[in-house]
Amino acid sequence: MTVRIALIGGTGVYDPAVLSDLREEHVTTPYGDVGLKVGRLEGREVAFMARHGQGHSVPPHLVNYRANIMALKQLGVRSILATAAVGSLNLDMEPGDFVFCDQFLDFTKSRAQTFFEGGPGGVVHVDMTEPYCPELRALLGKVAVALKAAVHPIGTYAVTEGPRFESPAEIRMLRQLGADLAGMTGVPEVVLAREAEICYATVCMVTNFAAGISPHRLTHEEVLKAMQMNAAKICSLIAGTVLLIDPERKCLCHEAVRGPVAGPDNNGGRSAVVGGRAGARNLGGAVPEEER
Repeated sequence: MTVRIALIGGTGVYDPAVLSDLREEHVTTPYGDVGLKVGRLEGREVAFMARHGQGHSVPPHLVNYRANIMALKQLGVRSILATAAVGSLNLDMEPGDFVFCDQFLDFTKSRAQTFFEGGPGGVVHVDMTEPYCPELRALLGKVAVALKAAVHPIGTYAVTEGPRFESPAEIRMLRQLGADLAGMTGVPEVVLAREAEICYATVCMVTNFAAGISPHRLTHEEVLKAMQMNAAKICSLIAGTVLLIDPERKCLCHEAVRGPVAGPDNNGGRSAVVGGRAGARNLGGAVPEEER
């Protein structure tokens, strides 16, 4: 089975309502087993994964990001649309607005950040100049305009460890560093997708203003309520964008790491390492000339 497009549902997006003919799939990866659903949208097979598990049972710092992204890679996924509920640090980005972030700031602390752990496979450094696929972000923007949604085509997403909300002092620091949004799940997901050579874009839904900006204390319930109020709009945006994605499209994201890549089209999924110099060594390939 080859599935080219995947949706990762964050807080408040637990049901793949846009898909039909759903079936359960279980994928075994070197990082753990993953359960997900595969369905159809107007003839296209699309995978859906609930980032926080059934019933929102997994907190952001304990999500098995490596297993999730590797599972999608093993299915053959080439494009991922992810959702994220975020707090706003930018007064122009109001609750109910969509933001298609183009940059991130990483303030996570305890998460496995990479597929490339050194050792015999060597060390791989992946470029993150454009961490979110520009082509997918452009498609999201096109659909958002057609829906007449309040949308911001760029924004910087500050990713914190969680599960607690940020303090007002932390929010002031993040604003000074250029952050527009704060959330808890963007990293390492975006980094791992790039290492796996999968196009990735995040649909950030602003649910509230951040601590110290909001006039009241923050609660998870208010985040869920905001996501529920905008569920139909999110579904329309995601479905419309999926229909614009060419499943066999080629993109620079698919060449982010030089060399072989694990998955059904590459190496038959023989290696958990997702490419580059490490992949070449692990699969008996030549060592790059600059390292001889």
